[in-house]
Amino acid sequence: MIKILRFFMLTIITTVLAFSLCMGTYAKERTPNTSYRSVTEIHDWGAAITKLIVEVGKPIPQNSVTTDTFTVHVTRSDERLTSPLLEEGYREVTKAYVSDKNGKPVKRGKYVVLEMKIDPEVSLGSPLNYTAGFNRWIESDYTITQVKDIRVNPGKSGTISGLVIDDFKGESRVLVDDFSSGKATYNDITLTYTDYAPAKDRNKNPLIIWLHGGGEGGTDPTIPLSANKAADFASDRIQSYFDGAYVLVPQTPTRWMDGFTGGSDGTSIYQESLMSLISDYVDENPDIDPSRIYIGGASNGGYMTMLMVRDYPGYFAAAFPVAEGLADRLITDEDILNMAQTPIWFVHAKNDTTLRPENNTIPTYNRLIEAGAPNVHLSLFDDVHDTSGLYKNLDGTPYQYDGHWSWIYVYNNDVETSINGQTITLMEWMADQKK
Repeated sequence: MIKILRFFMLTIITTVLAFSLCMGTYAKERTPNTSYRSVTEIHDWGAAITKLIVEVGKPIPQNSVTTDTFTVHVTRSDERLTSPLLEEGYREVTKAYVSDKNGKPVKRGKYVVLEMKIDPEVSLGSPLNYTAGFNRWIESDYTITQVKDIRVNPGKSGTISGLVIDDFKGESRVLVDDFSSGKATYNDITLTYTDYAPAKDRNKNPLIIWLHGGGEGGTDPTIPLSANKAADFASDRIQSYFDGAYVLVPQTPTRWMDGFTGGSDGTSIYQESLMSLISDYVDENPDIDPSRIYIGGASNGGYMTMLMVRDYPGYFAAAFPVAEGLADRLITDEDILNMAQTPIWFVHAKNDTTLRPENNTIPTYNRLIEAGAPNVHLSLFDDVHDTSGLYKNLDGTPYQYDGHWSWIYVYNNDVETSINGQTITLMEWMADQKK
């Protein structure tokens, strides 16, 4: 009888252990569905992946995660390269909180937002890469690894542990996603573009045209919005100066400076196509005010801006060429008289070694003044540095950007002058211009 009881007990114990092992294996196989989405924002130096929205599989309470709950590893690669791998490493998590699926903080939810350190020098966060003269979106593959348990219910048993999340479910790009995209072909030349339309009202709205720099050409029109902060023309901050403005950002397949006899020869093979695109866009949007069309651009785009005001005098209500590349020696006295018909505000930095202001902006500005141009201004900065107070050099002085990047001051509306004894910013001045 004792032997029978021992056998019976042993059988029960064996069965329980087997069942437990089975359930453990089953639990591992039934790891909750997890994934992540990335959020990209455009900063002074360009695009940065600023946060990840991570689905953890089941609802958890607020304050159940910290910056130490997960590690975030990223691998950046550019398929244009023979050796695609650019770099890999761990991003620094600066903030963590429970959210809904859109990243909004909530008291209980099954998503976690991980905000990460960004900085002009933190290349791990960049979703773009510049090579062979052009910026392109690249692959940024993230792996989010849980290193600390998450308690599912405060004061009760039950935790989430051991998550490894690498299933990418998409991305959002702040402001960039507010633009539509299109393309148009004229004389066998196709220009891609993005555009932003303000909320409809009973009034006509101005149009801001922005022409990109040399590194933003191609066939993906989101690049000119993202490689620097051109998407900000759709921000509430800039839109408020115009009570709502259309924004048109054309993209050339190569560079605006590509001329009929060579680069930067005072012509552009894209000029007629660009003007046709602008004209068609205005015609297709009847609530655009044709007396308030503004054009500007940086570097290559500044070059093209100068060609447009030279060859279409009186069409634009104002122009704002930035670090423009049209050599003054290519501008005739007749060209100066044509340019003088458009209000122009030049922006450049003295330490720009890519397109020196003494070869382009400064002498052209002086000639316009001498010719009696009634509304021309020049903002010539000593350098290009951070004005947000967020980024500093090791000695505590503001972080220094490349001297060619004076467009940063434009996007932040840090360009100002005194007119009739009053200080006025570039955006305020432009909004006041009307043919």
